Amino acid sequence: MRAAVLTRFGAPLSVREVPDPGAGGGEVVVEVIAACVAPYAAEVFSGERNYPLVPPVVPGIGGVGRVVHVGPDATRLRPGDLVWCDSTVRSRDDALTPDITLQGWSSRGEGGARLARHLHDGSFAEFMRVPTENVFPLPAAAGDDPARWAALGVHVIPYGGLLAGGLAAGETLLVSGATGNLGSSAVAVALAMGAARVIAPGRNRTALGLLADRFGPRVRPVPLTGDETGDRAAMSAAADGPIDMVIDLLPPSAPSSASRTAAMTVRESGRVVLMGGVGMLGGDDLALPYPWIMRNSITVRGQWMYPRTANVGIVRLIASGTLDLAPERVRSFGLHAVNDAVAYAAAHGGPFDRTVLIPSARRPDRGRASAHG
Repeated sequence: MRAAVLTRFGAPLSVREVPDPGAGGGEVVVEVIAACVAPYAAEVFSGERNYPLVPPVVPGIGGVGRVVHVGPDATRLRPGDLVWCDSTVRSRDDALTPDITLQGWSSRGEGGARLARHLHDGSFAEFMRVPTENVFPLPAAAGDDPARWAALGVHVIPYGGLLAGGLAAGETLLVSGATGNLGSSAVAVALAMGAARVIAPGRNRTALGLLADRFGPRVRPVPLTGDETGDRAAMSAAADGPIDMVIDLLPPSAPSSASRTAAMTVRESGRVVLMGGVGMLGGDDLALPYPWIMRNSITVRGQWMYPRTANVGIVRLIASGTLDLAPERVRSFGLHAVNDAVAYAAAHGGPFDRTVLIPSARRPDRGRASAHG
């Protein structure tokens, strides 16, 4: 099969022939139809983000595909099924605190690194091997526009954070980092979950205007100035009432002061969920006042990615039309143009911009892959 390979950090991806993957017990081989290219992919491949990838590696974080082969322990999946492949792989030998790797992208700790050595390659390839429990059936309608459905991999991340924070219908949410790719997704997902209003702070006034135009009065944009006291007051005023929950999705380049300013708008007994990259590339740690947390009974929770069940939930939200993908701007690239796709994604990382790689090539010998087992 053909795949895009990261041979070393700082080098362009190389499209080449590599061996077709085979599936053992507990695994599925999927033909990859569409895979999202993250806006920060160029930072990963350059080494700037210092992700624990080990080249040579086929990168890519999940995708839409069709099942080619299933292992003997699969009871419902069948070859030909249209599926979503989740990249968040958990070890099977510790139910309480499993090791985690993002297949073809990142990992956590030594256990995650060991898992990554087994499930090394991601979705920037014609075929990929995926754990059975990471394959989720999609509705037939997804086959009409799989590139658009590949955005599922973006939306499921903030969805996991909103689930972790217990967002309930009718509540007010503040999204710290609302003008970014993930932050704008959090706005859309929160509204689909029934949030009464979403406070959307940010410096990019064009992006703030886009959010307001798309979602109407349930979204309250707040232009930020960088002054902590003034920005906090503006966010609180925009809520026109208590803020029940804050979710932080700011990138590594953002200062911790921006996260703190947003977090401290939450009401007494409110919740703060941290999912962004603040501090990952250096800079000050997030400093929240102990007396404020204690006396106001604030819950502060970190959340990396999402539970497996979140994949089912986000598919249902999209399939029902509650989370509408139609307004999103999707640009697709063939596998041969993978480096163009990475560059395009870096330049188009705003709200609801999606860059999608289309690896699948209907080869005459593609049945060869289905024979693996």
